Amino acid sequence: MHVTDPERPHSVASPRVLLVTFGSFGDLHPYVALALALEARGHRVTLATSATYRAKIEGLGLRFHAVRPDLRPEPDLVRRIMDLRRGPEFVIRDLFMPALRDTYEDLVPAVRDANLVVSHPLAFSAPLAAATQRVAWASTVLSPLSLFSAYDPPALPPAPWLTALRPLGPLFFRPLMALMRWSIRSWSRPYHQFRAELGLPPSADPIFAGQHAPGLVLALFSPVLAPPQPDWPPQTCVTGFPFFDRDGEPGLSDGLTRFLDSGPPPIAFTLGTSGVLDPGPFYQESAAAARLLGRRAVLLVGRVPGIVLPSSLPEGVAAFDYAPFSALFPRAAAVVHQGGVGTTGQALRAGVPMLVVPFAHDQPDNAERARRLGVARVLTRARYTAARAAEALRALLERPRYAARAAEVGRGVRAEDGTATACAAIERLLSAPR
Repeated sequence: MHVTDPERPHSVASPRVLLVTFGSFGDLHPYVALALALEARGHRVTLATSATYRAKIEGLGLRFHAVRPDLRPEPDLVRRIMDLRRGPEFVIRDLFMPALRDTYEDLVPAVRDANLVVSHPLAFSAPLAAATQRVAWASTVLSPLSLFSAYDPPALPPAPWLTALRPLGPLFFRPLMALMRWSIRSWSRPYHQFRAELGLPPSADPIFAGQHAPGLVLALFSPVLAPPQPDWPPQTCVTGFPFFDRDGEPGLSDGLTRFLDSGPPPIAFTLGTSGVLDPGPFYQESAAAARLLGRRAVLLVGRVPGIVLPSSLPEGVAAFDYAPFSALFPRAAAVVHQGGVGTTGQALRAGVPMLVVPFAHDQPDNAERARRLGVARVLTRARYTAARAAEALRALLERPRYAARAAEVGRGVRAEDGTATACAAIERLLSAPR
């Protein structure tokens, strides 16, 4: 892994890139992958995000810039964020829109020192700062849901039944999506007001079309998960997943390695870095499902104080706080996860079948896409019990078509280099006439 020294001198002409992101590790790690790769290619990179990540970013040898809001992953906050129906409104209206001015104020000095700003969809102030400081801007999307295609309509958490209407196509979904945009237009009102205060011209809604930079939209996922659609912005570059999953020492712990080496491949159960803070009975039901199947299992329970596990785990079931998915998933018989796009990408790359238990946001859509690929089955969070999980996993493990299809998809994803493709697109934008 390339690690950079924040004090390492760069050429005066070295392009300066500011990456801005918010959220969990699933929102942070793609930008870490880009930052490390861009530094290796001679750019001077700063990663701007919540102060809670300072030690992690600086520990990787990257420049760090703190930006409000500093959202620490507390269980009560995560519970509201991960609410299936109200989560998106809470995140946008209650967390990020009220912080627009603080975020802008924090970003301006870093933007002023940059040649290019690359921003996460929730970094609403990043394009505003780029515009006022006359700095180039590129936007990103982490999952297909953010592109809201009428040709490839997403599975929306409040209305999962709409997926059954996909054959109706854009003639049905285009007006439906227009109605959806109209119904939540008030969420963006503070953004438009602040934009006017800054003396900037009106723009499209930053939750929808206005989130996309006119020069470059980096779609940081695999075309295997979502091939390009006619109504995506024409400046979209589908890069493939930019993988990074290091947290502390690289590789598997000695204890987990010994467990994996001691028997057949286990089922890996994880809720990523967000769902793990509000797991409900997921781990208890997962351990019971493994017992019903007579299968070995690994529970990744996170570094969360007070997490409730069964008083005694069944034989062959072990719990660990963390493991890099890139090292664990290829050694698993199947993966059970929450459907975050980073976890989904890792499971696709590993080439193993998966059971997806989506919580909120883009997770139901990612789950549906994995199901349509033929590599996954889906259980809603409310229906996740040991018996149902065991039934779904039995089908995944005993029907050869799932393993064969997962292996095929895995080969396709492993053939991509999302990080290099994204870096090349950024460099083309940097070299283009302003």
